[in-house]
Amino acid sequence: MLLHRFPQNVVALASMLFLQTLFALRRLGNPTLLLLPVLVLTAPPLRAELNVVTTTTDLGSIAREIAGDLAKVTSIAKGYQDPHFIDAKPSYLVRLQRADLFVLVGMDLERGWAPNLLMNSRNAKIQRGGAGYVDASEGIDKLQIPVAADRTMGDIHPYGNPHYWLDPANGRIIAANIAAGLIRVDPAHAQEYEANLKAFLARLEAALAGWAEDAAVLEGLAVVAYHDSWPYFEQRFGFEAVAFVEPKPGIPPSGRYIAELVEEMKSRRVGIILMTSFYSSKTARLIARQSGATLVTLGQSVDGIEGTDDYFSLFDTNLSLLLQAAREGQGGR
Repeated sequence: MLLHRFPQNVVALASMLFLQTLFALRRLGNPTLLLLPVLVLTAPPLRAELNVVTTTTDLGSIAREIAGDLAKVTSIAKGYQDPHFIDAKPSYLVRLQRADLFVLVGMDLERGWAPNLLMNSRNAKIQRGGAGYVDASEGIDKLQIPVAADRTMGDIHPYGNPHYWLDPANGRIIAANIAAGLIRVDPAHAQEYEANLKAFLARLEAALAGWAEDAAVLEGLAVVAYHDSWPYFEQRFGFEAVAFVEPKPGIPPSGRYIAELVEEMKSRRVGIILMTSFYSSKTARLIARQSGATLVTLGQSVDGIEGTDDYFSLFDTNLSLLLQAAREGQGGR
C-alpha cells in the first residue's frame, strides 16, 4: 500500500482499525499472532512507484533508462502511429490523471491532442510549469524554424521541425530533461536518477561512435523522402533528402508533381525513397517503379517497425536498412 497517496485521516483510521483487530485476535490465544507487530514493524518499506506518461515511444524508452525500477512508464502514441494525429481516448485521460510526470516532444508536434488531454486531466502537477511537466525539446538545437508560416505552406511547425529525437546525439538532451523532471517530483531518489543518466550517456556515447563509423559511406548520399521527417537524422549521418513525395508537408502529390519528381530522380540518379510505416506506401511504390528507386521503410519511432524495440535499436535498424540500400548501389550522389 502506498500510504503517502492517501489522506492522513484515512491512514490513521486504518491503523486504528488494524490495531483493534490485532488485539482482539490476540485475546483468542493464538501465540503466532504475538509476532504480527514485530513482522509489521520490521518488514521492509514498500517503495512508491512513480507513474510516468510520455507522448511517444522514443521518450518512453529513454524515460525507462533513467527511471529504472522506480517508475512505471507508458506512452500514448504507438511507434507505428503518426504522433501528429492521435485520437484521444478516455484511457489516456485516466493515465494523465494518475501521472506524476508527463513528457512530451514539444515544438507543437502534439498540438492536435495533448493540450486538451492535459487540461481535462485536472492534474496540476503535470500542467505546463508544473513540477511534473517535461518538454523534452528544451535545449535542442532546432532545425527548419520558418521565417513566416501560413496555410499555403502546408502543415509546417512554427517552432521548427519537431523530429529532433532522430538525431541520436539529441538523446543526451532528452535524457537530461527527463532526469531533471524525475528529480523534481521524486528528490529522494535523485542519486539513482543521476546514476542512471550517467550510465545511459556512457552507453549512448559508445553507440554514437559506432554509428558514425558505420554511416561514413552515406556521406553525400541523395535520397527522396515521403515527408520531411528526417533532417536531424540526415544531418547526423551525412546524407540529404533532395526532394519529397509530398509537394508540401501534409499535402498529397498531384499526377503532374509525381511525373516531375520521377524525372528529377532519374536525372539526379536518386535511387532511394524513404518513408515511415504509418504513411500509405501506394504513391511511393508508384514513384519507385517509375524511377527505378528502392523504397526503404524506416522506423520513425521505437516500435515503429520490427527490430526497433528501444532507442538504441531504432538507430541500429534504421542505419542497417539505409546502408544496405546504399551499398547495393541504389542511391545517387
